[in-house]
Amino acid sequence: MGKSEKLFKIAITGPESTGKSLLAASLADHYRTVYVPEFARVYLLNLGRAYTYDDILDVARGQKKSEEALVPIAKKFIFSDTELLVTKIWCEFKYGKCHAWIEDQFYRQQYDLYLFTDIDLPWEFDPMREHPDHRKILFDMYRKELEKAGFNYRIVSGKDEERMNNAIDAINDIVNRD
Repeated sequence: MGKSEKLFKIAITGPESTGKSLLAASLADHYRTVYVPEFARVYLLNLGRAYTYDDILDVARGQKKSEEALVPIAKKFIFSDTELLVTKIWCEFKYGKCHAWIEDQFYRQQYDLYLFTDIDLPWEFDPMREHPDHRKILFDMYRKELEKAGFNYRIVSGKDEERMNNAIDAINDIVNRD
């Protein structure tokens, strides 16, 4: 990436089973760049035990390091499949508290846009997912935090191609603005 070319950082966030991973990979393919995979999935699959409150801090740090490692090879865009809002809400919902490091780093995050995935897709079972009956509560928690932080976000709704096109439209809006 040339020094004068802006890198647009796009966070894909939202409750579980809302298509974040598929959207991140599809957008990276569409824009011919890289995306940051969800660090939590690999971390938890390799943990070999039930996760703890402190493991979420390791996940948050790992997600941040993964993104930092991919920034140098990104081309105009980098898409992050989850970011620190996910770990913040995960801690708060599961444990009623959040690590100070996650809180601090969350408010320092600098993404050009948060693509906030709607809960309009059906919940799908996955051993990593825990809250099929709490999606609306979680969705509202995400929205409240995005608004409280004053982050630029767009809710991405729709199925399949419609969802992808809605995300592309939101991205094009910020590119054309800058």
